[in-house]
Amino acid sequence: MKREVFLIDGCRTPFLKAGAKPNPLAAADLAVAAAKPLLARQPFLATDIGEVIVGCVGPNAAEANIARIIALRVGCGDNVCGWTVQRNCASGLQAIDNATQDIADGRHDLVLAGGTEAMSRAGMFFSEEFCTWLADFSGAKNIQQKLAALLQFRPKFLVPVVTLLRALNDPVVNLSMGQTAEKLAYLYNITRREMDEFSVRSHQRAMNAIQSKYFANEIIPLFDWAGKFVEYDNGVRADSNIEKLATLKPVFDKPFGIVTAGNSSQISDGAAMAILASQDAIVKHDLQPLARIVDFAWAALDPSVMGLGPAHAIAKLLHKNEMTLDQIDYVEINEAFAGQVLACLKVMADANYCRQVLGLPQAVGNLDQDKLNIDGGAVAIGHPVGASGARLTIHAANVLKRKNVKYGIASLCIGGGQGGAVLIENLMGTK
Repeated sequence: MKREVFLIDGCRTPFLKAGAKPNPLAAADLAVAAAKPLLARQPFLATDIGEVIVGCVGPNAAEANIARIIALRVGCGDNVCGWTVQRNCASGLQAIDNATQDIADGRHDLVLAGGTEAMSRAGMFFSEEFCTWLADFSGAKNIQQKLAALLQFRPKFLVPVVTLLRALNDPVVNLSMGQTAEKLAYLYNITRREMDEFSVRSHQRAMNAIQSKYFANEIIPLFDWAGKFVEYDNGVRADSNIEKLATLKPVFDKPFGIVTAGNSSQISDGAAMAILASQDAIVKHDLQPLARIVDFAWAALDPSVMGLGPAHAIAKLLHKNEMTLDQIDYVEINEAFAGQVLACLKVMADANYCRQVLGLPQAVGNLDQDKLNIDGGAVAIGHPVGASGARLTIHAANVLKRKNVKYGIASLCIGGGQGGAVLIENLMGTK
């Protein structure tokens, strides 16, 4: 990069598990709730920010170019541009990548970047059949034509299309994201028990992180319009165990599948925002960097095995930077599905896969699970798709600082058959 780029600080809202009804806060509300306290604890003004970049997959109709709305609401002022990016589950990571590029190129010295999503508020729309009928009815010129149109109406026209379900289905291979996880479990002989054990560990680690206050500087408590106060991710279950998970029925491949709600990421709402800066901004404002952004890698693959995206992106990232997996102290792989993460570990350790598919001379390596998602992941915490990439990056930087180590990677699989990863360095790490 032309100029070095640093992650100065970052925080997020608690991730709120989606229920039967929409949560009170929209995606812009969540991002503002994260960004305002983040900016308030900085030695510079919100108006010193050069631009705001936010990842969001499904902003509502009142949130077009949601990044600009957020920029204005957090006090950046009329003169600060805001723009929105969308790369499915890695939208928040894409926002940080774009911010890094702009700082490296000298366009800005301070950028507010991150992601937000309110999945519980995903809308519904009428079917194409109903829209066609309504057009015919509205276009009828006399009573006879209107009556004729009325006779063509069918009650099924009023069945709504749920946008969230539509969005979680790949239109090219016609598989839901859960079905792609089922395919990976089948291809790599991953059992239901292995996935459930991974999921229980995710909850245990997340609960330990909460109790140990590892999220203290990372999570900003949230107040909603109804006066409800949320301090931590409300989907983490302290009582999660193998016996309970074993009772859950498959969701995506009934009745014989093994991917359940319990070993999948939670549908949730939340936002994560970060401040990135150049060396000039660090000197000017006397900032203390949390980490240095070293590099990004993006990879593409067959959409039907999209869950292997992190393995592809991590392999590419390490190769680009002439590093080995052993040099990476901690890794975050987004837990879209427990089986998907386990499949990534298997292919990275498989020399044949790495040679034949990734074009590498040898296996990427065996990733010790004691270095993976050590404070839990999306199975326990939740996966608001626009926000997760930013959450993972911020948290990886905090883990490096806490452990006093040097290198970390945050990565995600991406619907549509892609993977993304970022390499970060703790400048103070000595171990």
